[in-house]
Parts: sequence; C-alpha cells; structure tokens
Amino acid sequence: MTFTNLPQPLAEALAAHGYETLTPVQTAVTEDEARSRDLVVSAQTGSGKTVAFGLAIADELLEDGRIPYSEGPLALAIAPTRELAQQVSRELEWLYAKTGARIVTCVGGMDPVKERRALERGATIVVGTPGRLRDHLERGKLNLSGLRAIVLDEADEMLDMGFRDDLEEILDATPEGRRTLLFSATMPRPIEALAQRYQKNALRISTVGENRGHGDIAYKAVTVAPSDIERAVVNLLRFHDAETAILFCATRDNVKHLHATLVERGFSAVALSGEHSQNERNNALQALRDRRARVCVATDVAARGIDLPTLTLVVHVEIPRDAETLQHRSGRTGRAGRKGTAVILVPYPRRRRVEMMLRGARIEAEWGEAPTLESIRAQDRERLMEKLLAPVEAEEDDREIARVLLEKVSAEDLAAALVIAHRAAMPQPEELIGNTPESREPRHRPGFDDVVWFSMDVGRQQNAEARWILPVLCRRGHVTRDAVGQIRISADQTHFQIPVALADQFAASVQRTASHDDGEYESTILIERSAEAPRDVAKHRSRDREGPQGRGRRPQGNGYPRSEGGEGQSSFRPRPAGGPGGGGKPFHKKPRKGGRD
Repeated sequence: MTFTNLPQPLAEALAAHGYETLTPVQTAVTEDEARSRDLVVSAQTGSGKTVAFGLAIADELLEDGRIPYSEGPLALAIAPTRELAQQVSRELEWLYAKTGARIVTCVGGMDPVKERRALERGATIVVGTPGRLRDHLERGKLNLSGLRAIVLDEADEMLDMGFRDDLEEILDATPEGRRTLLFSATMPRPIEALAQRYQKNALRISTVGENRGHGDIAYKAVTVAPSDIERAVVNLLRFHDAETAILFCATRDNVKHLHATLVERGFSAVALSGEHSQNERNNALQALRDRRARVCVATDVAARGIDLPTLTLVVHVEIPRDAETLQHRSGRTGRAGRKGTAVILVPYPRRRRVEMMLRGARIEAEWGEAPTLESIRAQDRERLMEKLLAPVEAEEDDREIARVLLEKVSAEDLAAALVIAHRAAMPQPEELIGNTPESREPRHRPGFDDVVWFSMDVGRQQNAEARWILPVLCRRGHVTRDAVGQIRISADQTHFQIPVALADQFAASVQRTASHDDGEYESTILIERSAEAPRDVAKHRSRDREGPQGRGRRPQGNGYPRSEGGEGQSSFRPRPAGGPGGGGKPFHKKPRKGGRD
C-alpha cells in the first residue's frame, strides 16, 4: 500500500515494516488540519503513538526527503522512563532510517559522558528522560536554540512521577516558534495547564472511544482463594501458554518472591523492578525478545514503556490501585492491532473493589475461576497433538536415527517416548482449593478451633495494616506471632483472634504494657476483649447507618486495606515474619512508599 500524504522515505519505511494502513491516531496527526499546529493528543497505550508523532513532526524535519544540516537538534522527544525512551529511539530509527537522521538517546542509568560526546558530534533528534535531559541542558551540552519540534510522550505519567520542574526548565529553553506536541493517555488538570502555558492554538485529537477498554484486549477476572494466588498464576501460565507474558506485582519484594517461585517451578522467567540496574533490565528485556525467557515479573514503574511484540498475556497478580493503572498495565499487550488477554486475579474478599474499578474504567470483563488441572491437561493434549502432527522437514541424518529406533522399538513406544519428552519440559500445574465455602476464609490453623476476639481502636483511617499490627500485638501481649489468628481491619477498628488458652494471659499483659508511660504511641492504643465477632459488629453498624441519625453516612474507605502507589509494600503472601520486639513500625505514621525507578 502507498501512503500518498507522507514523505517518500517514511512511506517506504512503513511499507518495509509491514504497515498496510495507519492506526487511527497516526491518521489523525497526518491530516491537513493537524499539520504545523501544536497538538494535544489523547490516545490509548499501544495505539501506535510513537510512530504517530514521528510522522507528525516530519514536515518540520525534512527538506526534500532529507534531514538538513544543523548545529543542534531539530526535534526533542521526552519520555517518563528509560525503557520508553529507548523504545521511542528504536521506532524513530527505522522510521527515519533513509533520511540521514542522527538519533541520540539520553537516559538515566547510562553513561552520561558517552551521551555528551554523541551530542557534540551532532544529533538531529534527541530522545530522553526529563532528569538526564535537564542535566545535559544545564551543563551546556544540549543546545535547543534551533529546535523545531518538541514531543512530550505520556505527559500525564511524567507529571505523576514529579518531573514538572524538569519539563518546565526544558520547555523554557526552547525557541518561541517551535512546535509542541503533547501525547497523553489521560488529560488531567496539570496537563491542561501545561498545554495552556506552552502551546498556541493547539488542536485537540482524541482517539479514546467511549469504551475505554482496549478493543484488542480480552479482559478476564479470575476469582481465587487468597492463599491460592501463586498457584493460580502457575495454572494461568500453563493454560494460556503465551509466547510472552508479563505478571504485575505491587512491590519489589513480591516481584523477587514470585520470580524465584516460577524459576523453581521450571518457567523461563526474568524480573524487573526498581532494585535492578540498567544493565540487568536491558539483559532481561533482551532475553524476552530473544525468546530465552517467556515470563516477566515486574512492578508498575519498571514495566512502563516496555514494548514486546510477542506479549499476549498480562496477569495482574496484585489488584491495580486504580482504573488508570489497570489500563496502563493491560496496554502492554493488544498493541497495534494484535490480540491480547489481561487477567485480574481477584481474591474473594476483594471482588467488590474490582467490580467498581472495572465499572469506572468502562471495561467489561469475563468473570470465572482459575484453570483447573483437568482444563490444563485438555489444553496440553490439543497443543501436543497439533504440534506432533504438523509436517516436519527433517535432515537425512535425523531420518536415519528414526529408522534405527523403529527397528528397535515399536512405533507406539516411540510415540509415547516423544509425548513424555514433550510433557517433561512443561512445569506441572497446581491443584487449587476451588470455589468452595472453605476457600473464602483463611486456611484453618491448628490451635484456633476455639478463639476469643479482641479489638483495637485503630483502623484504616489511622493507616493500620496487618504487617504493622502484628508486631504491636506481640509486644503488647507478650506472645509470638503464631498466637495471633485472623486480623480484620475496618475503618476505625481492628479485630483479631487469640486462642482461648492464651486469652487471659494476653489480656493481662496488654493491661500491664498499657500502664507503662514509655512515650510510645502504641501504648495508648486501647486493646480489649470484643463482645462480638467483626461480622456482627459490621451488621450492627450497617443497621445504625440506616436509622434516622445515620442515613446517608458512609464509612470512610472501601472496605479493603489501603494500597499505596509505587513500589511500596503490599501483600499477596502471608503476613511477614515478626515477633516480640522485631520487624514492626508504628502504624500511626503513613507507610513510606517504595523507591521510584
């Protein structure tokens, strides 16, 4: 197909790269109405935005199909993360391969000296992250005086990550007549303010449909018992047998734990999180591209900007913090017309939260259960038959070995050996608890057949979380962590179980520690026996809210533990080990968010 409204070098590059038609966002930015104007483009992740802005700035960069000589860069593209900036560079390299463009990438984690030398040798297009670009600008190594176009890719993410000052300093250093293009999946107020300050008569383009869910992604919500999450991950990977899959966790520790579990089970997996160096990230991504690895376990921050053509499965091992995160994660698959599947693992107690998130994102998900042993074996059988019955082109040496084998063993035994060899390479699926009443409650622990419920006068409003509460109970009650049963946190109270045999001893210790004025906040927390189980308390509160005095009042929170953004702490594993005097932090302080890439 010919792209008549595009410069010839770019049209030839698109055809050589397999393009038969442009995506909606690529078509929109090359229309006559959009030419030479500032643009504010709202488009989904994976819709071909990088190629879109490469096409959009062609009029500013090319003269007779070539890049003219210039002492400084003619175009600057800014992206929020290293991976995304490197992806943008790769896309622009093949798109502008026949134009004589010199593309330099400037990102954190790489050698800044090499980048400065590349800038000094001359660059037509510079692609980078805000912090590194600002550093080169302040050192006088990045000359923006001749800039004709600047692109902010995923501008909403850059503002969310705290790059406002960096972006404003870079934009203030660009010439007045330059063209400014803002690409953003969403358009919050900070983006509106940025557009108003740095753009003139900008044309707004939106290819985000009313149904915000990506049309090429099939969403599935899989209900699991909380203790079955890792086993469900194994079964999902085995059932879908994706060429490449990415598993999203909320924290670095959980990435490390799940990655180690999968490798031990026989999966070829890599990990990406904030604790990995740039070289480690590059090696992990290259392993995925080379098919040496098929599974990537990652945090949200580390996975931004990843573009893997073979990625067909995304699993939200831990529930995203909001609808936008859900879509950013899921948008790693189903890109540029390819089909993909996004699976959300939903522990039974958190189904309502996920339903609300899906409604807010206007995504229709198919609800179901994790693949069972029987369904996985049925899939294995179909795939195995298809693979073994497919025509093969064998060398004569291979056929000679086959003839010798047939002389020594029967064809049936030889085929059976072949089947066994294929199955031996597959990790074994897991047996799940399944959708039973027992699966909806925490697994039974010995010694907790007869318990006493206690309560604390702190809850989610005070940032109470099980991992902080457990060490406090151990210190206040002079017990070990094994003596504490279920912990249930509500808006302003926390209930927990103590075995009957230890209840009196625990209550006495709590009373003694409360009378010590040691200056600790936790000593002022009221811990006492609860006359009711937490479910009964919730019922009474619900009736109170429905009465004349309480009508219209709603408890704060959504009924689920607070989930912090970034790579902080979260939990799909059992609560962390702790004990008297160890491991806990006072939970009246807001837990510190994890490190940012």
